[in-house]
Amino acid sequence: MHPGSIPGEASKQTPNTRRIPASLQPLDRCRSASGVRSEGALAFCAALEQKAAMNGAGRAAAAGPPARAPWTENSGMEAFIELRRNMVDCQLRTYDVTDRDVLAAADSVPREAFVPGNASHLAYLDQPIALPGTSRGLMAPMVVARMIQTLDPEPGEDVLEYGGGSGYGAALMQRMGAKVSLWEPDAEARKLAGPALAAAGAGEVAILDKAPAPASCDAILVSGACEVQPSTLFPLLREEGRLIVIEGAGRAARVKLYQKSMGAVSGRTVFDAFAPELAEFRRPAAFTF
Repeated sequence: MHPGSIPGEASKQTPNTRRIPASLQPLDRCRSASGVRSEGALAFCAALEQKAAMNGAGRAAAAGPPARAPWTENSGMEAFIELRRNMVDCQLRTYDVTDRDVLAAADSVPREAFVPGNASHLAYLDQPIALPGTSRGLMAPMVVARMIQTLDPEPGEDVLEYGGGSGYGAALMQRMGAKVSLWEPDAEARKLAGPALAAAGAGEVAILDKAPAPASCDAILVSGACEVQPSTLFPLLREEGRLIVIEGAGRAARVKLYQKSMGAVSGRTVFDAFAPELAEFRRPAAFTF
């Protein structure tokens, strides 16, 4: 049973007594998520400048300062690791994400793998990212992490991510030990998901183009905002299964956690959040004279 997951039950704040690995301890250099860039972001930008200089761009600017070490793939990887650590410390922790397993997954899954190459430098911003050529976008890191924390997928559970685009949420839950499938109706987004999941070491995630069997899911993460209740997904839940989704649009959007009990599904509001909309769950246009 998942504390606080039963509809109508007050959410219980259970102290996290599990030991946090030293690698996940907060960093003193953590800055505001907006405004001042972190040391990791500065290092990454510096690396990009080095790469641009090697390609012939910015040579005039490079003539003044002392020569920098050449760009290498390893330096780019190290910059992403620093950005990822900064994301965990400055975005997730400050948004009440405290579960050790969620933090460890976010610290190890390379989010840049799920963003098209020419936009990979945007991967760790604290905002949603549109996936070009698709109808999908990645939710902000802190939103998807907190939704997964609330959903509480356990090792061995059958978990589904719906509308996850390139599959970042699926990769996080797979890293936490769940048996994960990604159901993505958008064909162009599915083309991004396969290589992205493989690059992130989550190649075991099954990519679906249609609904799985009824009553086959212990938990469902809906990775986008729905103007209407996603009730068409409820039959996929097993008894005691959970589904988490953002309902509403703009400032009115709220994260809701649903649970199936004795064949009926009911839910409760958990927290406020924003995410790219899922077109298939938009409210039908009202007829006007």
